[in-house]
Amino acid sequence: MPRRPIRLAIGAAALAATAVGTASAAPGKPAMAAAPLVIAHRGAAHRAPENTIAAVDAAHRIGRVWVENDVQRTRDGQLIVMHDATLRRTTDAARVFPARAPWRVGDFTAADLARLDAGSWFGKRFAGERVPTLTGYLRRLDHNGQALLLELKSPARYPGIEAQTVALLRKEGWLDRAHTDRRLVVQSFCVPCVRTVHALVPQVRTGILGAPRLRDLARYARFADQINPPMAEARPAWISAVHRLRGPHGRLLEIYAWGAGTGAGAPAAAARGIEGVVA
Repeated sequence: MPRRPIRLAIGAAALAATAVGTASAAPGKPAMAAAPLVIAHRGAAHRAPENTIAAVDAAHRIGRVWVENDVQRTRDGQLIVMHDATLRRTTDAARVFPARAPWRVGDFTAADLARLDAGSWFGKRFAGERVPTLTGYLRRLDHNGQALLLELKSPARYPGIEAQTVALLRKEGWLDRAHTDRRLVVQSFCVPCVRTVHALVPQVRTGILGAPRLRDLARYARFADQINPPMAEARPAWISAVHRLRGPHGRLLEIYAWGAGTGAGAPAAAARGIEGVVA
């Protein structure tokens, strides 16, 4: 079935203003201070159940162009959107499948997950919200004109998930220039996995999660465009060291920090010269 054309919900100029790298200065000069990009963590997780289509739409309603999410794999090989290693916290898996503790994501099929309620835990009005497939998630982002910071979650549990994710992104049209230039970053705590993604699709921007040692930064800059630490670990000397390096696309490395909460995140990021905050 052919994919539906994208309905851009924001103007081209507005989307361009949120693109990674737009605040970078000319070569050899420091970046101009600017308000950081705010990325909706697991969708607008403070307004709707995290990592669901409802959270994507909630982010869209409050003007968040960029959305962060996590991808894992079912027992029968389908890519789905879920943060936790188990289904217990954000679904009713313990009620629907009481004998299948500890309810690890990879122990369930896509058909199993389709039976679960992923919204009631957050609020009654979200009852019946489902665990989304990555395909459905990508299509809703396209429909809304949104952009994606995609985390490969615990990839050691899912051998080959890098290539599988890349193949799905290609199938859904997310590897064209419009997406790779302005609407997609793939990140992970797994440094070899980030290197693998870069090798498979060098046009895609990538990020390493965490705060690597200073001596490792130059090596990581060969295949990563961003280093994305917890806000608490983004100290001035470390930030300066990151910002002195250029990534595989020739631009100065950027920092998208996380873990500061929805209130203090953006001001703290701006004060430290950080380009983005996941909140």
